[in-house]
Amino acid sequence: MRKLLLTFIALLILSFRVFSQPANKSYDDVSLDKKIGQLLTIGFRGMAIADTNHIVRDIQKYHLGGVVLFDYDVPRGEAVRNIRSPKQLKSLVKELKSLSNEPLIVSIDQEGGRVNRLKPKYGFPPSVSAQYLGEINDKDSTQKYAHRTATTLSNLGINVNFAPVVDLNVNPENPIIGKLERSYSANPATVVKQAGTFIDVLNDHNIQTVLKHFPGHGSSENDSHLGVVDVTETWSRKELIPYRRLIKSGQANAVMTAHIFNAQLDSTYPATLSKPTITGLLRDKLGYDGVVFSDDLMMGAIRKEYGLETAIKQAIIAGVDILTFGNNSIYDPDIVPKAHRIITELVQNGEIGEDRITQSYRRIMEFKATFK
Repeated sequence: MRKLLLTFIALLILSFRVFSQPANKSYDDVSLDKKIGQLLTIGFRGMAIADTNHIVRDIQKYHLGGVVLFDYDVPRGEAVRNIRSPKQLKSLVKELKSLSNEPLIVSIDQEGGRVNRLKPKYGFPPSVSAQYLGEINDKDSTQKYAHRTATTLSNLGINVNFAPVVDLNVNPENPIIGKLERSYSANPATVVKQAGTFIDVLNDHNIQTVLKHFPGHGSSENDSHLGVVDVTETWSRKELIPYRRLIKSGQANAVMTAHIFNAQLDSTYPATLSKPTITGLLRDKLGYDGVVFSDDLMMGAIRKEYGLETAIKQAIIAGVDILTFGNNSIYDPDIVPKAHRIITELVQNGEIGEDRITQSYRRIMEFKATFK
């Protein structure tokens, strides 16, 4: 009798596990066309939908999963892009969302300090840098500025912030991290404390955050916007501590890759294109199964060295879920149809399995389910 009872309980537990899991069949029923579109996030030109000649097409025809907003157009060298005022930007975000049948990722780099798209000159409140907050290292101060950021983003309808930076300030002369005051500290404990506080406040306002730049950009001596950056001799495993702790605490909403080459982890590819780094280290060893964004695949470190098709293929194989094309190093209005076609052909040719696309689609849809 006892044996029968134990068997019944075991079957009951198994049934609960089966029925409590997401129904993978529902993801399999979605067309490959739609799944691929959700893997893409792009930047575009225009203060309103009427100003752009491709974003409507990209969302409605190619099922584009997300957009990223900028205030400055680098290729044109002028501060005319997506942001002019709070009223204008709120209207633009609303228009973008109305075009999509699925929740749309509307993202921005609003770190504070030097990396700040929502500037006071456009009518937004002032912000401070991560380094400033790290030096104070006071939770109340961090909450105050995080709350300011969170309410601003929430009022605009922006749902994803490409922050916080959890790179350690290993090299204060680093031109893209340390010198721009983007790192909280060289001390992992301070970074975890500050980043965790920032994340909690933004999450309370239904803003999803993105840890960057995995596996650590703080020791670099060059800017990956311009070309390949090699941190083999300067990087250490200490730089993984913020990721490990924030993943363990459940505060890693999403993670963004770094375009850095690190032979300690992969002697062939930079992190964004590296399976040993993204799947082997981040997913298998650190236990992270959430969304991974690539850093901008149009940055010099990737575009100049690998080309579009290789970059897309290797990023997906590596374990990246969302391929980001900022359209702000160079501008290509056809980047979505090009990327969509490349991924479709990779699947049709058997170079990437459709199950791999479905895996990323699942993560993305679960991520989007948090949007309110």
